[in-house]
Amino acid sequence: MNQSELAILDFIAEHLRCGFLDFLMPKITLLGDAGIFWIALAIILLIPKKTRTTGFMMGVALVLGLIVCNITIKPLVARPRPYDVAGLTGPYLCKIQHDFSFPSGHTTASFEGATVIFMRHRKWGIAALILAALIAFSRLYLYVHYPTDVLAGFVLGVLFGIAGVYIVKAIEKRLAAKREG
Repeated sequence: MNQSELAILDFIAEHLRCGFLDFLMPKITLLGDAGIFWIALAIILLIPKKTRTTGFMMGVALVLGLIVCNITIKPLVARPRPYDVAGLTGPYLCKIQHDFSFPSGHTTASFEGATVIFMRHRKWGIAALILAALIAFSRLYLYVHYPTDVLAGFVLGVLFGIAGVYIVKAIEKRLAAKREG
């Protein structure tokens, strides 16, 4: 494993660890567990007609990420967690993870949801992107992902978020054309 990535995690642990972040980061990371916050938000957005399209776009993005990242890439790459490589007895301040490290699923799901919201509603999107960045950082702070896991999750999340927007727009366009013709 890349020692420079472990050095970054060690730097975070040595220089940023404090009581406030020890309290906050496990709670922030919970928002990304199984994408639950973003899934719940997508479902909530499906309810009002005004935000329904955004909810569908988030749903498409989240499904893309699940298939490509969690079902395909993670088992293929099979990268061990940093705490396993560093010889620690488990992650710092959170439960032991039972899947592989690359890419970060928390980060992927967070940036999928945040990207869709940003593309559809800039004001709310900025807040969503800040939350996604905090969730991504929490994965480093808690020593459960390497920086490249988080970087890959960010890139894939943004790409799948964009894809979700354009896929749903294409479907809407096709349905509108069928209604007219």
